Amino acid sequence: MTGGQVRLERRFDKLLIANRGEIACRIIRTARRMGIATVAVFSEADRDSEHVSLADEAILIGPAPAAESYLDIDRIIDAARRTGAEAIHPGYGFLSENEQFALACLAAGIIFVGPPVEAIRAMASKSAAKMLMEKSGVPLVPGYHGVDQDPKTLAAAAERIGFPVLVKASAGGGGKGMRIAEDAAAMAGAIAAAKREAKAAFGDDHVLIEKFVTRPRHIEVQIFGDTHGNIVSLFERECTLQRRHQKVVEEAPSPSLSEAEREGICAAARAAGAAVGYTGAGTVEFVANEEGFYFIEMNTRLQVEHPVTEAITGLDLVEWQLRIASGEQMPLKQHEIVRSGHAFEVRIYAEDPQTGFLPSIGRIRRWRQPSVGGGVRIDSGFREGDTITPHYDPMLAKLIVSGGDRLQALDRLEDALSGFQVVGLKTNVAFLRALIAHPDVRAGRMDTGFIERHLPLLLGQGEAEPDPRDLAAATAAVISDERRAAASPWEVADGWMMVGQRRRRLVFDGAEAVLNYDRSGHSLTTELGTLPFRVNARPDGRLDVFYGDGKEVVAAIRSGCAIEISTARGSRSFTLSDPFASSEAVAADPGQLRAPMPGSIRQLLVSPGGRLKRGEPVLIMEAMKMEHTLNAPGDGTLNAFRYDVGDFVEEGTQLVEFESDGALA
Repeated sequence: MTGGQVRLERRFDKLLIANRGEIACRIIRTARRMGIATVAVFSEADRDSEHVSLADEAILIGPAPAAESYLDIDRIIDAARRTGAEAIHPGYGFLSENEQFALACLAAGIIFVGPPVEAIRAMASKSAAKMLMEKSGVPLVPGYHGVDQDPKTLAAAAERIGFPVLVKASAGGGGKGMRIAEDAAAMAGAIAAAKREAKAAFGDDHVLIEKFVTRPRHIEVQIFGDTHGNIVSLFERECTLQRRHQKVVEEAPSPSLSEAEREGICAAARAAGAAVGYTGAGTVEFVANEEGFYFIEMNTRLQVEHPVTEAITGLDLVEWQLRIASGEQMPLKQHEIVRSGHAFEVRIYAEDPQTGFLPSIGRIRRWRQPSVGGGVRIDSGFREGDTITPHYDPMLAKLIVSGGDRLQALDRLEDALSGFQVVGLKTNVAFLRALIAHPDVRAGRMDTGFIERHLPLLLGQGEAEPDPRDLAAATAAVISDERRAAASPWEVADGWMMVGQRRRRLVFDGAEAVLNYDRSGHSLTTELGTLPFRVNARPDGRLDVFYGDGKEVVAAIRSGCAIEISTARGSRSFTLSDPFASSEAVAADPGQLRAPMPGSIRQLLVSPGGRLKRGEPVLIMEAMKMEHTLNAPGDGTLNAFRYDVGDFVEEGTQLVEFESDGALA
């Protein structure tokens, strides 16, 4: 125990990681390099996961639901005792900022790799943290962080602060339990939704109100403290590109700060850490605009995006955590910490951007990733053959790139993204490519609302007619896919003939194309003309598509009738109608509303018997710890709901009795 704070510190030889996925794998690798034995914990759903394979030992802690496994404090402590683990690293999420878990470790004589209990307690409530920061002179956004949670009090506070306001879970993080209210009429709904999501995610429905800073940027500072009284900052990260308040792209350093502003925000972060006697890894988050920067919260754990800090400093932050938990002083003093170059991180999610970013679950049938090294790093916890379940966050991997400057790093990021091929699930890779290619992003002109404002463009909606090369690239993907699937040359359904010529009719998004085969290659005839092309598969899974004397590199993913291509022109998705196509794809029925994934019904938004327009919100489901709004499948009448609030439904379940106008015609 140290300095009036309650914590254990001593050298240890065996570490249990109370987490899963990529962060568990990432911690195991550093611990192994330091000569520390590792213990993985796993639920029944993760029995064959990569983190289980990597660890020196592994122990089952319960069934798939997180509440009965990764969030069960008694089971985690029991696993540490049974395996002889002397320390526990919580990773991020789950129990990483749980005061009761840190106390349970202390009571069991196990080292908690994290800050002291008092610091977790002080920062656990965003409301209490703001009061503390106010006393320490750290700049705050105008807001209400009182204990009175009466909706009338919250609404009155919002009126006093001035709209728009942010309703935010006091115990929250990761964008969960957060809603924007543009005006007084939206307050009741925003408060109810934020409280409901906060209760489900954190077990605490207290919220606070903040003035919504218009066109803000999100900047955070990595800090570290040790038990010898030292606190340092490791520069800032900019996390402005967000969707639904969740970070999508992170970079370091921030392109929007001058050196004087950088020193100012880092000094404020160190002051925030000093105010709570912080030790271990922490992140102090701010919103910023042209008028200044304001404290929003402090996360008392390692952040998902910590690798961008590692990329510009050359430091291993997990190693720092483990050394500090062992009672060592920090390896470097403030003046010895230097940065070099620029780094980005993007999160590869199993989700479908075209359906409102709904999580995608299922088995990973093919997993190819870009080569690492040369400024490219991939932190992943999944492999080909693994299954993404509805029980946990759908993040598949983190792609981190670095370069001598921002534009070089962006170019490397774009190239590396084209090397990702995941089949069996929908992913956000094409969306990310479109995002980082946007001229404003490349120029650093962005704020936290950028993605929402540009979403139709980023999703390729409302685009002009495709370039003929896009259709040829999509056709090349079909040919390559069929070549790969063939067991012998005689099973290849690519139309090759020893003599003569063969034709094949394809339909992309309702537009007909004719694929012509001959001995020298292919050509595709559309209403735009005829384009000869050849295709060769590259070792990295991408395609070389030749047009005359030139070629382009195409990253393509085909899943049933859905084809997604990425080229230097950007990303496009096509739906193929083809006599040879897989029967996996089923045409959407405008008269049905089915559950896109397993989950619970949280709220019914309309009354039976009412008329609906296509796209109007019908109900809210909760899955993967997030709320998802399901909309009317077409114009028509909703006759009845088949399930009630609280019911759990499986993927594909028909949720309503819906009579579409088309059915009456």
